[in-house]
Amino acid sequence: MDYLPQARQVLDIESKGIQSIADQLDERFNQFISICLKALKNKNKLVLSGIGKSGQIAQKMASTLSSTGSRAVFIHPVEAMHGDLGMMYDDDVFIGLSYSGETDELLKVIPAVKRLGLEVLSLTGNVDSSLGKSSSISLPCKIDSEACPFNLAPTTTTTAMLALGDAIAMVLMDIHEFKINDYGKLHPSGAIGRAITLTVDDLMRTGDRVAVIEPDTLVQEAVLAMCKSKGGMSIISNQDKDLLGIFTTGDLKRGIAKDLDFLKRKVSEIMVKSPIKLNKSQMAVDILDILREKNINAIPVVDQDDKVCGVIDIQDLPKFKVM
Repeated sequence: MDYLPQARQVLDIESKGIQSIADQLDERFNQFISICLKALKNKNKLVLSGIGKSGQIAQKMASTLSSTGSRAVFIHPVEAMHGDLGMMYDDDVFIGLSYSGETDELLKVIPAVKRLGLEVLSLTGNVDSSLGKSSSISLPCKIDSEACPFNLAPTTTTTAMLALGDAIAMVLMDIHEFKINDYGKLHPSGAIGRAITLTVDDLMRTGDRVAVIEPDTLVQEAVLAMCKSKGGMSIISNQDKDLLGIFTTGDLKRGIAKDLDFLKRKVSEIMVKSPIKLNKSQMAVDILDILREKNINAIPVVDQDDKVCGVIDIQDLPKFKVM
């Protein structure tokens, strides 16, 4: 049985839902962002809240905001009414999520939140709902239909609301001029953390593990140098350690296929001049970007004086857990 048509139909419905949310954006979004920005600049926080699937989206939204430079927390509406209101302070901003806008548990907490001095914002499928009317600004996230065949299970609604939450987080992130180094401070663990905290200097090969040869070296000697270093690249350099070019196992395969006397030629005749290179102070994430974009396996490394000091080899990266 072929299940692909139904899967594609679901994805098509949900992608149209996201586009519908984009089409609904208007000046209210700018006002929403301005209110959030004012609170954050005053060292206050955004308080996200919701029940059920909307609550799970609110949790994810709070997490994304926090990890991208916008102070945010999630508070369960029921727990809020049993003491967690104490987590909120004057001039924090409360953001309620409910597609219907009529979720009882969420509506009950709104008056208490307002008494504490918080401004209320919301994301809802019905801006004329009780939640929408209780909010200073309510962002519409109305969709035509769920991906569920009964039009009941939250599918398109949650996807669209999640995407709108991401849009809010990314806009605020840009306004904060939140940089990759800032992200690294907040996310030091895992492959992502390592990729943006480790530098090329931490990961590169040096010494005998780098095949560095002179321009007059024969190709066959360059191959031996690569074998000795257990790498796929020879770096061609002079006595001043200037990067003149590179020679790789790929160059070797292509050369031998065209010329049987290829091994007897000087490497300077067939090397790749002005190759892609990395500075040893660059971040590990730069390595991944280049390897993926250029589809290469090794990159020469230079220091601040543009002198050869090492090589990045793709086979070393898994042990550092950055891939």
